[in-house]
Amino acid sequence: MTRIGIVAELGREARVAATPTTVKQLLGLGYDVVVEKGAGGSASFKDDAYAAAGALVVGADEAWGSEVVLRVNPPTEDEIGRLAEGATLIGSLSPGLRPELVEALAARPITALALDAVPRISRAQSMDVLSSMANIAGYRAVIEAAHEFGRFFTGQVTAAGKVPPAKVLV
Repeated sequence: MTRIGIVAELGREARVAATPTTVKQLLGLGYDVVVEKGAGGSASFKDDAYAAAGALVVGADEAWGSEVVLRVNPPTEDEIGRLAEGATLIGSLSPGLRPELVEALAARPITALALDAVPRISRAQSMDVLSSMANIAGYRAVIEAAHEFGRFFTGQVTAAGKVPPAKVLV
């Protein structure tokens, strides 16, 4: 059976490549799933939740050594070295911006699926990570702008007077 490894992200990344719910779906399709210890922590998913979903929680080397590795961000050079020869790496890899990454993966040889390079067409909609992230970024931009604006976005009528609504261009 093909083993899928969910590996931890680096730095301040708050996303994870799979949730306990998607782990259940992968198991239902017949895959074995391993999750690197702490991989879901920054996304508020505890190791216990992955274990309850049926995944094995393992060390980094075992997760990176899987036949298929899921990752949100591109791997570092050291992480590429942890991939098993002939493995498949799936994530946002920005191959057009990182030719050195493409060369390093090809040298191993690693098969890579750059989700951020999947065309934004109807047939590929279920794999479209760019639209999803653009939607979230747009929502957050409005929240950040509201914070910086310094007063209400919506109009207010209070006993102390009237505050006109803000005019915002998104």
